[in-house]
Amino acid sequence: MGAEVVIEGLTKSFGKQTIWRDVTLTLPPGEVSVLLGPSGTGKSVFLKSMIGLLKPERGSCVINGVDIVTCSEHKLYDTRKMFGVLFQDGALFGSMNLYDNVAFPLREHTKKSESEIKRIVLEKLEMTGLSGAEKKLPGEISGGMRKRAGLARALVLDPEIILVDEPDSGLDPVRTTYISQLFIDVNAQIDATFLIVTHNINLARTVPDNIGMLFRKELVMFGPREVLLTSEEPVVKQFLNGTMDGPIGMSEEKDSAQMAAERAMFEAGHHAGGVEDVSGVPAQMQPTPGLPERQGVRRRKDRVMRILHTLPAEARETIIASLTPEEQRHYGVGPARQTARINNRGDVPPRHHSGQLPTDQVAQLPGAQWQAPPNRGQGST
Repeated sequence: MGAEVVIEGLTKSFGKQTIWRDVTLTLPPGEVSVLLGPSGTGKSVFLKSMIGLLKPERGSCVINGVDIVTCSEHKLYDTRKMFGVLFQDGALFGSMNLYDNVAFPLREHTKKSESEIKRIVLEKLEMTGLSGAEKKLPGEISGGMRKRAGLARALVLDPEIILVDEPDSGLDPVRTTYISQLFIDVNAQIDATFLIVTHNINLARTVPDNIGMLFRKELVMFGPREVLLTSEEPVVKQFLNGTMDGPIGMSEEKDSAQMAAERAMFEAGHHAGGVEDVSGVPAQMQPTPGLPERQGVRRRKDRVMRILHTLPAEARETIIASLTPEEQRHYGVGPARQTARINNRGDVPPRHHSGQLPTDQVAQLPGAQWQAPPNRGQGST
């Protein structure tokens, strides 16, 4: 199973410019998470900070008891071996064929024989759909193939955590869907923890178990996908629909005068752009038939059902509706019962994710083994 990543109060600046501050979230082990946000909000900087390439000013990033922010260089070097990273353009060596590109980490960081390296490299190339292409140079293949080769290289050291930076960069919508399917398939096979940074709304709505969003130097929210996809937060709705109507502008945020001027323009009939009303929670992508089920799915359901009573009303309804009748009985919940509960209590503010219910109204988890981490601060679930 992939490693849990616990981030608390992480703050990063370049000189006097704060990139983001007090970011607190937990990446659950073996689950797929996505980080959204407008361009320039520091999403790639966040990935680099997680693996120690950049040093935050405050906070902690703890993996298997090691704080990446404060640990020694020796500890940092060892902990980095737990990571696999897929960069935006694949970051392949142009003078090496795909085989040597994928073999590079094994030759640099292990003492494996060439026969063992060959076995591993061919296995990872097959896993990413590149069997037979091992002799090709990066310049001889498509952008989608370069992405897959970069993923194969990220997998050769059997990482517990995989970081993916803008996987749709340079890809058309169809190839983006194929690479999205590949992430789900790899997660099903190795049960690693994924964090994907993306602007692609289709990927964000159909792939992850959890979604977070950075805006105005802060983490707007992070939690189960149903929370963000049903959120009424203006910045979240604007981003998911890709419209000009909302707080995000060309320079990340608008002032009140610009928002008022644009509002008058839209009310006068000018189209705000974007897609028309992307709402609701679509079905999540599943592993390709013939592959094992994702182990993270069951752990996620147990974890989410433990915190169900703390989530906003619409997210609760969506989560319960997604359960089979057997699962609803297993967890002791049902749509009618939940609707009555919502009517009696009212909604919970989406930023705070807090609330209490009588013990007999909290979802039951008979026989559940995975224990959710304690709540570590606002926005972490």
